[in-house]
Amino acid sequence: MSPSNQNTTPTSWKGCGTALVTPFTSDGKLDEPSIARLVQRQIEGGVHFLVPCGTTGETPTLSHEEKLRVVDLVVTTSDGRVPILAGAGSYDTKSSIILAKEMEQLGVTGLLSVTPFYNKPSPEGLFQHFRALAESTQLPIILYNVPSRTGCNLDTLTLLRLADIPNIVGIKEASGNLGQVSEICHAVPETFSVLSGDDAFTLPLISLGGAGVISVVSNETPSEMSQLVTAALEGDFETARRHHNLLFPLMQVNFIESNPIPVKAAMAQMNLLREVYRLPLVPPCPEAREKITQVLQQLGLLANSLQQTKE
Repeated sequence: MSPSNQNTTPTSWKGCGTALVTPFTSDGKLDEPSIARLVQRQIEGGVHFLVPCGTTGETPTLSHEEKLRVVDLVVTTSDGRVPILAGAGSYDTKSSIILAKEMEQLGVTGLLSVTPFYNKPSPEGLFQHFRALAESTQLPIILYNVPSRTGCNLDTLTLLRLADIPNIVGIKEASGNLGQVSEICHAVPETFSVLSGDDAFTLPLISLGGAGVISVVSNETPSEMSQLVTAALEGDFETARRHHNLLFPLMQVNFIESNPIPVKAAMAQMNLLREVYRLPLVPPCPEAREKITQVLQQLGLLANSLQQTKE
C-alpha cells in the first residue's frame, strides 16, 4: 500500500478499539467477505480504532500469511476512516520484528505487541525485546500486558523505562490488578495511553486517567461500548455507568470459557459469522452456550440479528 493510502497516525490512542474476531468459512479458511462486513459494522457503530490479529482474533492459529491477509483486508476495508492497530507480537524477538516490518508495509497505523509468552523473560529481557522492536519500525507501539496468558508481568518500573522510547506510546493493561493499573496511570507521562485490556475494568481505568479500552464486547455491541467509553472520557460517569451496567452481563459471559470462544458463539447467534473455530479451540459446552443465549436475549441482541451470513 502506498504511503498516501495509509491512515493518519493519531497523536494518542484513545477511545474504544475493538479486538476483532477472525471469522472462518465452514472448511476453516479465512472468511474474507465476513471480515470486511465486520469491519464496516464496527466503523458504522462508532468505534475509534480497530485491532486485528490479537488473541481475540485467534492469532496463535493463523499462519504468517493469514495474519498479513487479515490485516490487509482490515486496512483496505477501513480505507483510512479509523486507525488500525495490528497485532505483531511473539515469544521470539526476531519473528516479532519481521512481522512488524511487514505490517508497516501494509499501511497500518500502529502495532500492538504482547509480552513474549512461554519464555517468561526477566524485566531486562522485556526491556531489550521491546526496545529492539521499537528500533525496527517507525510505527507507534502499544505494549500488551496480559500475565494470565503469557506467564510474565510487565512491571511499572520496566514500563517507565520503555515509555522513554519515543515510539512506544501506550499499553494495553490486562493484569487484572487495579493497584498496578492505578500506579501506572499515576506514573506514566500524560501523553502515554493506558488502555484497559478487560472490558469490565474500562470504567474504573478511565476514572484513574486511562485513555480507553481494547474491547472484546464491542465485537457484539460496537455502538454501546463506544458510547460507554466516550461518556467516561467526557466525565459523564452517570451515562457511562448506565452503559456499563447494561453491558456487564455480556462482558462476564464473554469469558465464561476461554476468549474468543464465547464471543464467536454469541456472534454466530446474532448471525454475524459462522461458528467455526480452529483447534485447540472448540465450541462452548452446553451450559456455557445456554448462559450466552440468555444474556443475548436479555439484551435484545437476538431480536435485532442481521440477516444470516451466507456462503
